[in-house]
Amino acid sequence: MALTRLLTRPNTRARSDRGPTLARVIAFANQKGGVAKTTTTLNLGVALAEKGKKVLAIDLDPQGNLTMSQGWNPDEIDRSMFDVLVHKLPITEIIRKGEIDVAVASIDLAGAELALSSMIGRERALEKALLAAREEYDWIMIDTPPSLGLLTINAFVAATGVIVPVQCEYLSLRGLVQLENTLAMIRENLNPQVEIQGILPTMFDKRLLHSREAVEILKENFGDLVLNTKIRKTVRYAEAPVKGMSVLRYDPTGDAADMYRDLAKEVLNGASSRQHA
Repeated sequence: MALTRLLTRPNTRARSDRGPTLARVIAFANQKGGVAKTTTTLNLGVALAEKGKKVLAIDLDPQGNLTMSQGWNPDEIDRSMFDVLVHKLPITEIIRKGEIDVAVASIDLAGAELALSSMIGRERALEKALLAAREEYDWIMIDTPPSLGLLTINAFVAATGVIVPVQCEYLSLRGLVQLENTLAMIRENLNPQVEIQGILPTMFDKRLLHSREAVEILKENFGDLVLNTKIRKTVRYAEAPVKGMSVLRYDPTGDAADMYRDLAKEVLNGASSRQHA
């Protein structure tokens, strides 16, 4: 299959040498929209919080879907991640308390890339903003926009790892090439430690041969980077944000919630393994 020649395995040798007291910063990225980045950012964060971890989720997407998923209207927010990145407002000023702490987005964030473009050190705006927060949290989750623009690059520079939600279909897999090329440039020039921590199959339908084949192609090319947890299709993921809550709160005993609890276990086990490597 042509895809096999296109995909290259990322460099997984870089390891973070940051102190264990600092939060792990995970960027959820895929330039393709509709792959469950926001769903994963929120629900994995809540699942980690259930395990006693202190979690901050950052809404870096101008669409503000993560903010809306906790019941806040981005159109009614006066100060947001735009002010943090562009005006250097302390991030503590825009964090709201929900099921987990959320650094909220507003429509102003759509102008952040243009405003940042003329600033010196524009790629490190988020990294600097998170310096104080990394001492206060165990995990920081960044929901990125569906692009590889300056906001996503800021997330990569600030991150200790990247989780890539990938819809289980052929065309979605091709975007991994461009994403890994971008990460390679970030490693070379801005953040030597950042790496893909996991590739998360989403919208998986075990009844469809196409879904199963997509997972097999991922495993052929990325091996153990492909997470064992697969996020299956269910209407619960669409219903929960309408109520302004995670699926773990909306349907705490359902399969949808359990998938993200399984993912939390896998992410924690992986983090523990890397720490002792």
